[in-house]
Amino acid sequence: MLACQKIRFYLPPNLHYLNCAYMAPLSRVVEAAGIRGLRKKRVPSTIRPGDFFAESDTARSLFARLIHADDPQRVALIPAASYGIATVARNTPMHRGQNIVVLHEQFPSNVYTWKRMEQQHGITLRTILPPEALQDRGARWNERILEAIDAQTAMVALPHVHWVDGTQFDLVEIGRRARAVSAAFVVDGTQSVGALPFDVRQIQPDALICAGYKWLLGPYGLGLAYYGPRYDDGIPLEENWICRKDSEHFAGLVAYQDAYQPGAVRYDVGERSNFTLVPMLVAGLRHVLEWGVEDIQAYCRALTGDVLAEAQNHGYHLEDPAWRSAHLFGIRVPAHLPVERLHQALTSRNIAVSVRGSAVRISPHVYNDAADLGALREAFHACLQPHSAPTVSIP
Repeated sequence: MLACQKIRFYLPPNLHYLNCAYMAPLSRVVEAAGIRGLRKKRVPSTIRPGDFFAESDTARSLFARLIHADDPQRVALIPAASYGIATVARNTPMHRGQNIVVLHEQFPSNVYTWKRMEQQHGITLRTILPPEALQDRGARWNERILEAIDAQTAMVALPHVHWVDGTQFDLVEIGRRARAVSAAFVVDGTQSVGALPFDVRQIQPDALICAGYKWLLGPYGLGLAYYGPRYDDGIPLEENWICRKDSEHFAGLVAYQDAYQPGAVRYDVGERSNFTLVPMLVAGLRHVLEWGVEDIQAYCRALTGDVLAEAQNHGYHLEDPAWRSAHLFGIRVPAHLPVERLHQALTSRNIAVSVRGSAVRISPHVYNDAADLGALREAFHACLQPHSAPTVSIP
């Protein structure tokens, strides 16, 4: 069993930070990598041409290992999930009458681009609602997704786990159904990759988009995307110099090239060689690979299991274990209680969580320990007491 890693972070001892789905705290190593990178620009002559490529390629290789991709050149450096999604939109032909399958209350960056295509190209955005009944909700929601993919589906654009409550989706089966109708299969892995196993060989996404500041433990403003063979010959959002063939040869940059760098490197964001952010992302990826994604998931499951079982016995609702991730889950209060009461019970104990939709979202990581879960247990109990703290509005 993986040991608690709290000592490797700067989290205050009186803070119960159960909110990695909001933003991961910087580890000591990641912060130090950023400071070293920042200091490099004190004397720019120390930055050599090879420095524009080496660390970026390291990030590609580490991410490829994480998702079991054979070729690191299928990995692009992106500034945000929306950038990776926009790249997919630009390079996926669609025509009027086709549809794009998304989820109810999906994260906006994986919706707004498709809404634009709906307005401009006559595409139908097919939003799959979850069942109203909470019993067997995850299984039935997955069934609805499979039923919605038909011969007119041009794209299926989904997360691995829902960002609101952690409901998990069977990407192997969904991807198989998408391929059967020749639809593009695009996965937003921002809330899963790094904490939940992901194997591109099994899932076979056409694109996997990940912001880096959550479960990859990296900085804000840099992420990674995997693009499969469907996008080998696409057009990037930017025509920057470093993504062109032979850009390593600085003296020959004015010998303009029509050809791009191979694979997904063509989709890199401009100034991708950020000497502060890239080393931080590399350090975060090394953490994840050192600890192991399976062990991170197992640690979160072992840490939270007893508390969640107790909460369910008291009337709180969670997704069924078979359809729930251990690193991100939503707690729904009993029907007679407002969600604000649970939120107040949590915040009054200095427990950092997020309210998303109708759920209080809790997202532990390896820096959490028994004291954090003890405070969570206290909050669950206090919420049910008739004289618990008064409710407050949530901004």
